[in-house]
Amino acid sequence: MMVKLQLMLQNYLRGEYLELWQDSNKNESSRESCSRLWTGSAPDVAEVNLDDSTSQKEAISLIGMIPWILVRCSDWKMIPLENLISNSSGSGTKIAVAINKIVDINGAAFALEHGVDALLLPSHDDELWNEAELISSNKIIKVTSNHITDLSSAKVESIESTGIGERVCIDLIERLEVGEGMVIGSTSFSLALVHGETIESEYVPSRPFRVNAGSVHSYVLMADDSTRYLSELSAGDEVAIFSHSGQRRKCIIGRLKIEKRPFLIIRFRSKSNFEGQIMLQQAETVRLIDKSGDIVSVTNIKIGDEIIVRNDNQMRHIGNALDGEMTEK
Repeated sequence: MMVKLQLMLQNYLRGEYLELWQDSNKNESSRESCSRLWTGSAPDVAEVNLDDSTSQKEAISLIGMIPWILVRCSDWKMIPLENLISNSSGSGTKIAVAINKIVDINGAAFALEHGVDALLLPSHDDELWNEAELISSNKIIKVTSNHITDLSSAKVESIESTGIGERVCIDLIERLEVGEGMVIGSTSFSLALVHGETIESEYVPSRPFRVNAGSVHSYVLMADDSTRYLSELSAGDEVAIFSHSGQRRKCIIGRLKIEKRPFLIIRFRSKSNFEGQIMLQQAETVRLIDKSGDIVSVTNIKIGDEIIVRNDNQMRHIGNALDGEMTEK
């Protein structure tokens, strides 16, 4: 037991400690490995019974407002717990969860690689406590982050026609400047800067409020740094707008226009070895921005050209960024 406690102390000092809470009444003594004796209420803890989507929304609404959220599930489910972990990342709110079965300990401790911050265990289940102590003493979380989110350039590696699909135009409630657009792509790790329709053409008038954003499956970066699929967007949502120089602002969506159009798939790779791809309508009015800040139509872009992209090495869960490993192709 002393060795376990020493390991827990070392993890705690490194910021990696999984706390073990004891579900008790006030008259019970705490176990040696107990971090906190839980007797039903505390000013720094909000207890939520997570039974449906409504209670999940209630729990998420408390994130950032209180130090701890204690979750109890009448029917154990991983996905709502993962949703809470991803939403709480970097918020200052920690997640504790009540556990009654050994089979659920590992899932809670390592959900989305990070896991919860505390396990609440019944007082007298020695087998459950032994397993929780073992996992807590060996849990390792990456405390330091090598988070990359800079705008950079990527070299175009291939351009191919890829058939007909649903294309989304995002119409904003204000106009874009020349050189501005949204970062969009098929992988959240590397999104290409797609220019707005601010350029005059002899064939069609400009639409300075519009970004021809690509296929419905694509990610777009939102104003709050989350990502959404284009298919999930709706009027009133706030998206991130970037200039080629890296300046950033937010803008509100006024409407979405979805039509079937022919597509090109453009694959690219950055010097830091981030791979990405984007599927855009095959049309002269759809443009990317090259590393010099010049605006290039997708019908004129060539293999070897370097375009502006936004790289982000964090994994995402329902659009929320957190440290961890994920592969997209």
